[in-house]
Amino acid sequence: MINSSVDRGSPWTFLTNHAHVLLCISQDQDILLREMAARVGITERAAQQVVTDLVRAGYLTRTRVGRRNRYVVVPQRPLRHPIERDHVIGELLAVLTPTSTPAEAPIERVDVPS
Repeated sequence: MINSSVDRGSPWTFLTNHAHVLLCISQDQDILLREMAARVGITERAAQQVVTDLVRAGYLTRTRVGRRNRYVVVPQRPLRHPIERDHVIGELLAVLTPTSTPAEAPIERVDVPS
């Protein structure tokens, strides 16, 4: 059965743009902001702001490689909302992209400073 809100074109989704950007990066560390923005459905400027948020919060690292950036997700970082705080980003990515985290590699929690 298809959700009726999807049928009516309701704009909400279960994941935020931040989660969508993390998914894009977990699938392609060398993705261009332009490509990321197109996949997520946001502007390039919005994608840049999301990446900046994620880097500042420690969920991503950004390394300059020539004229491009390479991004790496830090899978041990906990989800931010109090309801989800007992889970880490790597768990979410593992569910949504099963090949992103090998089954034999345990994901350990890293606390976020308050």
